[in-house]
Amino acid sequence: MKRVSVYVDGFNLYYAIRELKKNHLKWVDIWALSETLVRADESVSVVKYFSAYAKWNDPSYRRHQRYVDALKSKGVQFIEGNFKKKTCKCRICKHTYQTHKEKETDVNIGAHLLADACLDRFDRALVISADSDLNQAVNLAKNETTNKQIDIISRPGG
Repeated sequence: MKRVSVYVDGFNLYYAIRELKKNHLKWVDIWALSETLVRADESVSVVKYFSAYAKWNDPSYRRHQRYVDALKSKGVQFIEGNFKKKTCKCRICKHTYQTHKEKETDVNIGAHLLADACLDRFDRALVISADSDLNQAVNLAKNETTNKQIDIISRPGG
């Protein structure tokens, strides 16, 4: 059997599901989803979920923790990123306000993908993300290894 590693951009997936307006899908079993994406001669060997907790928003933070715990119980590895505070200014009223920007997720996905490819941990990788920031890591992993197939999976129009 060929080994398949799956790399999931958590927020990218979350916002794609939110766009569908089907809230029940926000609790998708990513391991089970991954198994539907492999071919008959392949087996999922690892699923890595990359995301960050919104620690300033307690209800959201707690829900996300419960989801990550559910994923871990299915064998999914959680790789945590961070949020960085960002000060923004309204173009119209000039009021400044604080917001948060997710950081490290793309770098974490790229680093894990490249390391796993170079260490021969997979035959095929599935990257579930529509983020073009990952293109360089995908290209490096393909160019620096032999016989590695890497497929990007994203929503239509993503």
